[in-house]
Amino acid sequence: MSEKLLLGQVAIVTGGGRGIGRSIALALAASGAKVVVTAARQAAEIESVVGEIDALGGKGAGLAVQADVTRGAECREVVERAIAAFGRLDVLVNNAGRGHRFVYEANAHLPEAERLKFWNVPSDVWRMIVNVNITGPFLMAKAAAPVMIAQGRGRIINILATFNTMQKGGNAPYGVTKAALESETQIWARDLAGTGVTVNGILPGGATRTGMIYDLNSERPGRVLLDPAIMGPPAVWLASRASDGVSGRRIDAKTWDVSLPPDKAAHGALAPPALPPID
Repeated sequence: MSEKLLLGQVAIVTGGGRGIGRSIALALAASGAKVVVTAARQAAEIESVVGEIDALGGKGAGLAVQADVTRGAECREVVERAIAAFGRLDVLVNNAGRGHRFVYEANAHLPEAERLKFWNVPSDVWRMIVNVNITGPFLMAKAAAPVMIAQGRGRIINILATFNTMQKGGNAPYGVTKAALESETQIWARDLAGTGVTVNGILPGGATRTGMIYDLNSERPGRVLLDPAIMGPPAVWLASRASDGVSGRRIDAKTWDVSLPPDKAAHGALAPPALPPID
């Protein structure tokens, strides 16, 4: 990670104030990128992350922008501010998301076993999670893609999930949104074929120690939560020239071997898409 693979590049990381977003933002900065970090509400958190980015890349290497990814005008403003500050845009990491913690907390009045059943999901919570997790990446990519196409190069990186997450009981609407984002990743990759802009996804490969976990501090026999820092190395590789020509793929960060050179680690961690390939 010490090699500056991303010198001269500019990245946007949504939901970058904590967890996976923060880890990816810092990894990109450590590899030489200028990084714009966004969050809808936690202004202090993204300012703190920008302080860490500046410590890695020098004063002015980071920029905090408070923005709601469900609002198209705010997504366009994020892209415009990135270009105004740094002159270009090379990488978009669609990390902002909402998880079943919101369902769990809204249903605190219900018995534990009933809190996450789909028929008990409050409709407003369903709409909020769907808007952030599906519409948010679309609006950010919609704002960023024309800039990248005009440059002849760009990277869109979506944060995906395991197949189990998309199917297991008690995981709606979060699992539903991750299945939709998988589809978005495949469709966008095909739409952007031949433009120099690629679209790929990274998944942690299991439950990760972030604010997404509704019972983060509960103890379960054998439970091990993944460190969000595992998402950094694959994000850097996907953002770099080393991944030229790779599009519509998913990387399982849990299987990324940091002891290997990045290209070999990527080869071992590239996973088949959730959707079968088409002609």
